[in-house]
Amino acid sequence: LPEFPKPGQTLIGKFQSGPGGKGSNQAVAAARTGTPTTFIGATGQDAFAGVARDFHKKEGIDSQLAIKPDDATGTAGILVNQHGENEIVVALGANASLTPSDILEEIISKTRIVVTQLECNLEATNHALKLARLNGVTTLLNPAPMRDDFPIEMLENVDILVPNETE
Repeated sequence: LPEFPKPGQTLIGKFQSGPGGKGSNQAVAAARTGTPTTFIGATGQDAFAGVARDFHKKEGIDSQLAIKPDDATGTAGILVNQHGENEIVVALGANASLTPSDILEEIISKTRIVVTQLECNLEATNHALKLARLNGVTTLLNPAPMRDDFPIEMLENVDILVPNETE
């Protein structure tokens, strides 16, 4: 759309939808370089779940998606203005219900790098980082979206920190 709407304003813009999410996008980028890539996350049992699975398969990603039947698959609304600036609202959905038990040490221990971000349950994310550290795997955290409930001690298991401009 040309400019972002003001509070209470409705504007006409162009709409499109597609797969994504910070972690999924990072997995796609890695897989497209030819790097064997595994993506760990969660979905609901809705139409978006099938889109995510099919997209990861098409991209050559080993998709380990826990199914959380009581939750919707995570989604985001992204507004982009004519200057290329964006405003994003993320609904974590099933990823907020990801648990440490959904993250298997046998997968983490066989990798060279674990890339994480904050669009999942923070306990599960912290668990993945700890497993990686215990297994000598390099860890990377993109602390976005920054959250009020972010436990600062999570950084103890982070080798590489890649914040966005606002983080």
